[in-house]
Amino acid sequence: MRTGPGEPNDRTWQRTSLAGLAGSLAGRRVVAVDGRGASGKTSLARRLAEHTGATVVHSDDVAWNHSRFDWDEQMISGVLTPYLAGTGVHYQPPGWASHGRDGHITVAADAALLIIEGVGVSRRSLVPYLDVAIWVRSDYADAKRRGLERDMAEQGTDHATAERLWDEWEAEEVPFLQDDRPWERADVIVGAVPETPELRYDPSTEVLIGAGPGSYTPPGPTPS
Repeated sequence: MRTGPGEPNDRTWQRTSLAGLAGSLAGRRVVAVDGRGASGKTSLARRLAEHTGATVVHSDDVAWNHSRFDWDEQMISGVLTPYLAGTGVHYQPPGWASHGRDGHITVAADAALLIIEGVGVSRRSLVPYLDVAIWVRSDYADAKRRGLERDMAEQGTDHATAERLWDEWEAEEVPFLQDDRPWERADVIVGAVPETPELRYDPSTEVLIGAGPGSYTPPGPTPS
């Protein structure tokens, strides 16, 4: 795996059950699923929510028409503080009304688990609000390939336009992550590794956990 700028490639990988990872989150309140663009964060957050009943809040919604990365105060004041106070969340981020987007981000007051997902959700300023930080480690080139395919499909753009927009995003993502280095604080590192015979796994029931110093201890390997 060729990791992104500044990120080490210091893990070996072990298949384990998705249910086991989800079960390890029992009794927690806020879980962050972080990683580079198109690393597989959204899919992992969705699968964990299916196992745990968690509510998922996407940083892309908080940041919508506001800022690519300068949205942590909005996440804190609009989502994390009211949720942790037990009052529930009913929040319209600043970019919504000014750009004609209706509705609100909502989290029920009695929600047992909140997953926040997106690039930068385990940044330093959010650490005091988190119980678990997950970093999704991806192959740098493979993430770009998948990201371009996703963006062309979702936005209806051609390859040249999608690549230009990706490069504009990456021009801010790379220095942000190099400065913040969230992988160094992660409680769990999950691998989005291109399929090989040795690392073939079923993403609907399994995950790849990165073994290394200070890392989460998985509940056990998935039998072959």
